[in-house]
Amino acid sequence: MTAPLHRATEALSEADLERLQALLDALPAPLEPLDVSMVDGYLCGVLLQPEAVPLERWLPPIFDTNHEPPTPQGGAAGLGSGPAAGGRPMPARINDELIALLRRRHKELNLAIVGRQWFDPWVFELDEDASPSETVLPWVAGFAHALDAHPALMKLPEEPLLEPLAAIYLHLDPDDLEDADTLLEEIEALEPPADLEQAVEGLVSAVLMLADVSRPLKPQQKAAGRAGPGRSRPRQSGRR
Repeated sequence: MTAPLHRATEALSEADLERLQALLDALPAPLEPLDVSMVDGYLCGVLLQPEAVPLERWLPPIFDTNHEPPTPQGGAAGLGSGPAAGGRPMPARINDELIALLRRRHKELNLAIVGRQWFDPWVFELDEDASPSETVLPWVAGFAHALDAHPALMKLPEEPLLEPLAAIYLHLDPDDLEDADTLLEEIEALEPPADLEQAVEGLVSAVLMLADVSRPLKPQQKAAGRAGPGRSRPRQSGRR
């Protein structure tokens, strides 16, 4: 596994990422855990919810892509408490180190989003023939998984969400966006990123724009949050 692009000094080390992936891979069958790039996109989707998602709700969808949320009748169990809603058995106990690494990244991303600061997505370079969209696709798939598992963000007014969501979802196959005609129209108005750096910048920019909608800053935070060039929002992919 190569190091993610634009690694920040406070990010998890490459050894941490290797260990995190190994711990995810060690989860027992039939669980289908996310990989580390998908985890990163997923955590961003979790942190953009208008209300904080508790640990016991955001962890299970990482461990199994087919996890379903609890039902009022108790059809799904919480972390480490038996079968999930979809019938998958959840482990009786999850490795403490795995949870600690996930919580560490969750906290790091939350600080960046709250402060409207640049963060370094866990995007890994593929072979030289891979397009920018192919390279960021795992991250985007994780983000989409979060919005499926935690739909409160998508219940907010549509108009301010369209542009940033389009900047993220333009990397998906249009056939994967069912019943999303307005979003597809917005995507068609965007220029695809010219290279991988621009694609990564577009992801971060879109996350911060969504945060302005779902987690708006208080006046005193606005005064401090974007002062100076180091705190400016990265440019987004241009429109056609």
